[in-house]
Amino acid sequence: MSYSRRDFLKSTVAAGMLGGLRPSFAAPAAKRTATDWVTLGNSGVKVTRLAFGTGTHGGHVQHALGQDEFTRQALHAYDSGIRFFETAESYGGMPEMLAIALKGIPRDSYRLMMKCTVRPQDDPKAKIDEYRRQLNTDYMDILLLHCVTSPDWSSDMERHRDAFSEAKQKKIILAHGASVHGLPALRTFPGNTWLDIAMIRMNHNGTIMDGPTEGSSQGGNVPEVVANARKVHAQGAGIISMKLVGEGRFTNPQDRDASLKFAMQTAGVDSVTIGYKSIAEIDEAIRGLNGALAA
Repeated sequence: MSYSRRDFLKSTVAAGMLGGLRPSFAAPAAKRTATDWVTLGNSGVKVTRLAFGTGTHGGHVQHALGQDEFTRQALHAYDSGIRFFETAESYGGMPEMLAIALKGIPRDSYRLMMKCTVRPQDDPKAKIDEYRRQLNTDYMDILLLHCVTSPDWSSDMERHRDAFSEAKQKKIILAHGASVHGLPALRTFPGNTWLDIAMIRMNHNGTIMDGPTEGSSQGGNVPEVVANARKVHAQGAGIISMKLVGEGRFTNPQDRDASLKFAMQTAGVDSVTIGYKSIAEIDEAIRGLNGALAA
């Protein structure tokens, strides 16, 4: 009588069950993709792993597309599974263009992140209301202090931080944090429990990353940036990385792929944002991040 491998497996499983044992078949690991929903640290806010950025060279690249083409690209990103959109006060006109592009789409189907330019004379509560008007939304999922550079940013911006905290209590925003430019500010992120979200420049070779002086953008110290990002992540903050394509300087696809792999495999960030100027770039970013996650 022949005895196949299938028969052997069946008899082994049956014997195990009779003996009070469970068969030990390991479930395959879930495949991770660019358009997965991920939770940012302990914030409770879920975003897609890949975001749609609007700030290449301060938003000039996206603004130059014109409203119709920008809308076409935003909708293509949405239809492709990117449901995380981010913009900033300083990206001249982009919050309003983004609101027009997303008009009519159910608000609970995507996430919005806004970045606030901090000036001492401004009323932060009034600015929050203005952002909601510009974005045509009742609430923002994430609001960040934009481009903090000083090691004293937390105390210097206390009035804005308090306004953000109050807005979070009222659910006008769901999470708050800061984007950072320069190691003097980044070194103060670990231990700062106000940060629900930290937005940190990240790529494999330090292009337009944090350097030793306030606001520095050249010769980034990759090991120190990664070490600080890991510390902030370990304390429960969500990590969003930017400058994945070196602000457009990575013209070689291999560099772009290497940067995405570095962010996902070495730096361990939660989500990445990239600015696009074409549908082809959106599709490439999805493919590239899928490849980085599968590697």
